[in-house]
Amino acid sequence: MKLLRATVDELLGLFVDDGSFAAAIVVWLLAAGLTLPRVDLAAAAKGAILFAGLAVVLVLNVLRRARG
Repeated sequence: MKLLRATVDELLGLFVDDGSFAAAIVVWLLAAGLTLPRVDLAAAAKGAILFAGLAVVLVLNVLRRARG
């Protein structure tokens, strides 16, 4: 059982290094996915909003990691 748990942890570690960063991305994608289709904007503007939100999540995570 310990071997199975260690294997699963290693596999998850390949894709998710920082859980809070991954959670913030998922939350932003859910929020954007639920909100942006209801807003009357051009597709390019919706794409720019999606990108900007992901960029903000990335910058905040980098700043948090740089501090501590």
